[in-house]
Amino acid sequence: MLKLLDVLRIQGVSLEHYKYKIHLATGEKWLPLNAFLDGRFKEWQEQQNNENFKCEYILSLIRLEDNRWLYGGIYRVLGVKRGAKQPFLYQTELVPDTDDLIGRIIVRYKREFRAAYIWGYKYAEQLEIDEIRPTRMSVETFPGYNRVVVPHHKLKTIVSVQDPSWKSALSNVKGVYLITDTHNGKKYVGKADGAGGIWQRWASYVKKEHGGNKELRALLSKKGVKYAANFQYSILEVADSHATKEYIEGRENYWKNVLLSRQFGYNSN
Repeated sequence: MLKLLDVLRIQGVSLEHYKYKIHLATGEKWLPLNAFLDGRFKEWQEQQNNENFKCEYILSLIRLEDNRWLYGGIYRVLGVKRGAKQPFLYQTELVPDTDDLIGRIIVRYKREFRAAYIWGYKYAEQLEIDEIRPTRMSVETFPGYNRVVVPHHKLKTIVSVQDPSWKSALSNVKGVYLITDTHNGKKYVGKADGAGGIWQRWASYVKKEHGGNKELRALLSKKGVKYAANFQYSILEVADSHATKEYIEGRENYWKNVLLSRQFGYNSN
């Protein structure tokens, strides 16, 4: 299996003789993947709650899902000072001539502990290449109303970076959507009948994972907010922005009956 260090050596980068850490970049309030897609990962990484980078170099990996991580680059640590937003503000620089693979390499690594800042000499050999993308990762263009299947973490990214293709398409239509719990297959049928259309409604699930729905609020109250990671969003039916609330509600009831989401899902009415 090809390892990340092998690819970096081919690129002329060798870290063996340096004191370096692997940053397993995760996050809750602001995902590092969002920061990367927004062109602000370096800034995001430099703000730390603790002196996490007592080293010469940082090898950055950005969590995608499960055991898959996006290669975020190698940064040289220049110094640290007191920060305004976080206690410690690092000064770093991207190692020159190493950016062509950033956002293209997907690394497979099984994280078996909570630590997010681990020493390279201990763990770098475990970083295996899962995929090398032909182009740098970016938010996918809106695929069309009848082809939308988007997991919760991806929806958070789309809404956070305000992707124009998704926002334009979803803001201009009302409609009926489906949330599927991929853990148990249960379904929730919802409607978007207000200003801002489906975009506004789905954005509320990013702001608050339950989106204000009492059924989903009860579920997450019992399971914990992180359970929303199991949610998958799709569109059942769209209508133009002039459709009445009565019409949208009627179509919502139709889909609840078709999918039996009251009897076997999360709809209560």
